[in-house]
Amino acid sequence: MSAIANGSYESILFDLDGTLVDTAPDMVSALRDLQQQYGLDPVAYDLGRSQVSNGALGLLRIGFPDSDDKGHQDLMCQFIDLYKDRLARESALFAGLDELLCELEDAGRPWGVVTNKPAHLTNPLLEQLRLTKRCACIVSGDTLEHRKPHPAPLLYACELAGVEPSRTMYAGDAARDIEAGHAAEMTTIAVSYGYITADDDPLRWGAEHIAASTEELTQIVRKAVNLSA
Repeated sequence: MSAIANGSYESILFDLDGTLVDTAPDMVSALRDLQQQYGLDPVAYDLGRSQVSNGALGLLRIGFPDSDDKGHQDLMCQFIDLYKDRLARESALFAGLDELLCELEDAGRPWGVVTNKPAHLTNPLLEQLRLTKRCACIVSGDTLEHRKPHPAPLLYACELAGVEPSRTMYAGDAARDIEAGHAAEMTTIAVSYGYITADDDPLRWGAEHIAASTEELTQIVRKAVNLSA
């Protein structure tokens, strides 16, 4: 991992699920509710949590392992309906990140969200968490024709926020986040506290920095954008 030059960056973009917001409690609960409707034993929470960054389809694959792709697609609408009813019941910013966002805002450093979550879920979630008016940009999985790992969403986010990609950091908890960041010529942070499956390893993603906790992420960002500690 490379050293951070103080004040080299002017903005920070975050992936949503597993990086900025802990959405696992509500997403896994929705999956368990759906399993109960079909008379299945609920998945273990830790297993479900590890799949949240893979979205509804990733959760359905572990919750309904005997179904094929068509079966999972048929279950999708039912899962989404259950999830929308509890979108922010337990979901919240990861501990310590509200303080980091406040510091960024006070210093006039733009921050934003770039996620593969569809807008019809992203927007109401951020609204219920009272984050919509605080961030400089929101780019969802269906905002553009392409989504991560394509760099287009990150580049569009920089355009919306009025910042240069080369002076922007992107933090995410999946290999596709780091791939997208590199393709957009950004400096990347792999957050290993996020939703990562047992067979994955953030050290292999090639990120410039790794944050094992929100405290480490805060330290990296503070130094990068030259915030007062």
